[in-house]
Amino acid sequence: MSLYSQKDSITDVTKIQDLKIKGNINTSQGMYDPLAPSKAAFYSAIFPGLGQIYNKKYWKAPIVWGAMAIPVYYYQINNRDYRRFRTAYRLRQNGLTDEFTIDGVETVSTETLETAQEQLSENRDFSLLSGIVIYILQIVEASVNAHLMQFNTDDNLTFKPTLIQDPISFDAPTVGLTIKYNF
Repeated sequence: MSLYSQKDSITDVTKIQDLKIKGNINTSQGMYDPLAPSKAAFYSAIFPGLGQIYNKKYWKAPIVWGAMAIPVYYYQINNRDYRRFRTAYRLRQNGLTDEFTIDGVETVSTETLETAQEQLSENRDFSLLSGIVIYILQIVEASVNAHLMQFNTDDNLTFKPTLIQDPISFDAPTVGLTIKYNF
């Protein structure tokens, strides 16, 4: 028993090459390039924002750089303050004068130094984690954007939700949803 369906219109490589020459599959202008998402992800992994530039979404690159700069900034501040409190704590444990001791009077207690170290360490680790998450998200965004750029976004393929009020019951308003497809 054999079943038949539509015959494939493109059966071998030579026909695909002919289509590229005739302009039906245009990889140079971004119509269909199967490697574009992986290239965008690779470029974003090398340098954050480079995948967005590769996708010709230039306005996204400064957003990525700003998003990456925020956790780096807070990591540096928290790490600097952590080392400062850690040094004061160690000096105090060894019986030496630290920056929080003025004329033999401790302006910050030893317990406060310990608590500050713990809190700053947690903040520093959170800054590092959020930087890693933002780094991964910008790689995913570049890859997904490169995938979505290859889809047909013609106005005939739109999804237009519409709110509909129920004309029968006025006291209990209900909301419906209509989906219109234009082909």
